[in-house]
Amino acid sequence: MTSSPGPAPASSETPYTSPRRLFFTVFPSIMLPMFMAMGDQTIVASALPAIAGALGDVERVSWIVVGYLVAVTIAAPVYGYLGDLFGRRRLMFIALGVYITASMVSAFAPTVPLLAMSRFAQGLGGGGLMALSQALIGEAVPPRQRGQFQGYLAGIGVSASAFGPVAGAFLTEHFGWRAVFFLNVPTGIIAVLLTMRLQARPGNRQANWHFDMLGLVYFIAVVAPVLFALDQIRAFDAARLPLILTMLGGAAVALFLLIRRESAVASPLLPVKLLRQSAIWRADLMAVCHGATLVSLVAFMPIYLRVVRQATSSQISYVLLSITAGIGLGSVMTGRIVTRTGQTMIFPSIGLMVGTCTLIFFALVSPQLTVPQLAAVLVLNSFSMGSVMGVIQVTVQTAAGPRALGQAASSVQLSRSVGAAVGTAAIGTVLFATLASRDPEAGRLFGAILQSGPAALDLLSLDRRAVVTDEIAYAFRAAFITLAFFTTIGSVLAWTNPMRRV
Repeated sequence: MTSSPGPAPASSETPYTSPRRLFFTVFPSIMLPMFMAMGDQTIVASALPAIAGALGDVERVSWIVVGYLVAVTIAAPVYGYLGDLFGRRRLMFIALGVYITASMVSAFAPTVPLLAMSRFAQGLGGGGLMALSQALIGEAVPPRQRGQFQGYLAGIGVSASAFGPVAGAFLTEHFGWRAVFFLNVPTGIIAVLLTMRLQARPGNRQANWHFDMLGLVYFIAVVAPVLFALDQIRAFDAARLPLILTMLGGAAVALFLLIRRESAVASPLLPVKLLRQSAIWRADLMAVCHGATLVSLVAFMPIYLRVVRQATSSQISYVLLSITAGIGLGSVMTGRIVTRTGQTMIFPSIGLMVGTCTLIFFALVSPQLTVPQLAAVLVLNSFSMGSVMGVIQVTVQTAAGPRALGQAASSVQLSRSVGAAVGTAAIGTVLFATLASRDPEAGRLFGAILQSGPAALDLLSLDRRAVVTDEIAYAFRAAFITLAFFTTIGSVLAWTNPMRRV
């Protein structure tokens, strides 16, 4: 088993004397920032049509979403790095200030480009909220109890992602799209007040420390082109292939320079030395596989249900709620068991195997299942997937030790974000490629469905619509098998991770 590099004495790590006081002091203070940042990834999606209608510039509206995703991915390791050096509570205040200010600017933005820029700034704060919330658990909670807290936080994150579209639709319909951003101001102020309850701790900055600016430049040169390329891949336009290849090629060169830079400097932005530990790099790759599977499943399941199963809006909501409940329950139960037993990797090892089996089962027999039966299968799948993220955070933070909690937590957040982008691009590509190889017209229609919804099929005759629906159903079978491939890799990584308990 991999040992942590000399943790500090327990008394200095856990100032709260009782589990009850620990929970009521720490959890609310980290829960709300995490809820805000995770919810903001999805809450704007429901407001995009209204934003496009009010501001015009429809072809650039996607920048509002992509800009936030790029900023969150870039910000997470930066806040983790600086939080280790200057204190995580202090950095949480900065992240909240950036987030609240950018939200107010977004609410008053008169054009789509300005709104996209303010959303990027908002993501720079949101990435810090997510990374620092995870790290603050490691700072304030003993290792054996971290599993329980990480389970709660994973449930909060999933609930926020599910809450976002509902809240966005409600606010947009009743108060206008600008209310989506105004909501962040009072909740952000409450989060500031709650953060003040946390104990201030000094960082680990040394006298000769210098910020790794060149490392940050290289990191941005890797992340931004990759995420924009993945977004272009989902557009299924062959004319964009040269641009995609150019961006990926540039990112590959930047990645080489980044690794060389971070291996040489005394205080690197990215924890290269930590990532050399088997327990950490295996756990981070698990986060990639988990993010690829879960985010893709949630993103494409409504399309499957609406187009293939002709499900109603209420049935789709019911299925998505089932997925959310399964993940939350699995996260909380796994966290409590980890706290009681100290066992860690056994849960995602088995959980990801169950996830693989349910996805293969879903691919093979889903046409014969009713919508409630589909929901039952997805509950089992999501419950098993809920056993993963909390264990990953506990493993990485324990292996990294108290001096690098921020970098450890941010590496997990970065891995999950990259996994989500890679997974959705991969599943979209599999769907489109499968359709295009069997029926090019069906492939074109599927692209139209992604842009405008199932209404793209309304102009087809009943016979042609039935044929296209069958082709899409076949393509989704390939997509579910692809998701099973991700969970299989994650399960292998879990079984081979040397850190089995805390």
